[in-house]
Amino acid sequence: MKKILSLLLLLTLGLALLAGCTPKTDGGGDGDGEPAPPTRLNLYTWEGMFPSEVLAEFEQRTGIAVNYANFDYGENMLTKLQAVNGGEYDLVIADDYIIEMAIAQGLAQPLDKAQLSNYGNINPLYQGQFYDPGDLYTVPYGAGVQTIVYNPAAVTKPIAGYADLWDASLKGMLGVVGNFRVINGMALKVLGQSYNTEDLVQIRAAGDKLLELAPNIRLIKDDNLQDDLVMGEINAAVMYTSQVTMAKLAMPELEVVYPAEGIGFGIMAGFIPSQAPSAEAAHLFLNYLLEPEVAAQCFEWLGYYCTTEAAEPYIAEEFRSFLTLPEGFSLEMEMIQNIGTEAMDLHAEIFTEFKTACGQ
Repeated sequence: MKKILSLLLLLTLGLALLAGCTPKTDGGGDGDGEPAPPTRLNLYTWEGMFPSEVLAEFEQRTGIAVNYANFDYGENMLTKLQAVNGGEYDLVIADDYIIEMAIAQGLAQPLDKAQLSNYGNINPLYQGQFYDPGDLYTVPYGAGVQTIVYNPAAVTKPIAGYADLWDASLKGMLGVVGNFRVINGMALKVLGQSYNTEDLVQIRAAGDKLLELAPNIRLIKDDNLQDDLVMGEINAAVMYTSQVTMAKLAMPELEVVYPAEGIGFGIMAGFIPSQAPSAEAAHLFLNYLLEPEVAAQCFEWLGYYCTTEAAEPYIAEEFRSFLTLPEGFSLEMEMIQNIGTEAMDLHAEIFTEFKTACGQ
């Protein structure tokens, strides 16, 4: 009897020890020393960047839940990423100039292209740019230019460039986006200067020119400016490509103008923060976005220029005219890039003065 009890005690202790040594299944591994597959993707970008069915399909396929957090301006995203030392988020999608800053500050990690079997689907036109010249850190997600759109039935004078927006016939009719580099840059282009000048005298002169536009301004806003144009709240606007696409789809008679003075061009792209909790989940999602059918869905939802060349055959006919710049386009294009602190501070000061003058 004692022998049986002793054997039972040993067996109980052995089972307890085995239980204590069993690896946890909530991220510690699969029992064979292999790391557990990711279960969560922490995505950080603007609101409304993906159709819900694209996110749902990714979750269904992979078992990875998408935790979607959004920011309003790229500068706020960078501040948050700095505060968490490149951690907390697995994937960030942001504008080119802010990505350049994140990379320079060590807040982004190089891509593992071995995990990106669809990497070759990217349109090379959108690679090798100033913010990531070696294409080491980023996957482009969309591109666009700032254009003018107007309702020809409500505007008495045809518009060919930025300078025409100052015409008195547009008093109280104009809407513009709220990006000060775009709008201050518009005045710089009218004066024959670069978007990226750091000459404070040139920037101040552009600010003075911009103040002359104030009587024509009805709205300054980033979100859904196309709706105000379609509904007749404004009759002309300076808008982002995605807004132009949506406006034209809703109201085909609108006129789209690529300003004669030259246009600003930008790319948004995804990058993996330096201390991402799950770089594996980020790579899986980026590779998924580069699938031709998925990229086509995202393009049709977002309305920016399609940066995944392999997606083009899958894009619906009504969207094909919005794929990229018009055939034969020959105007000067300039990417809006980072400039020095003193120049940036002056831009911010000028835009505040402009908004005040517009009653915004």
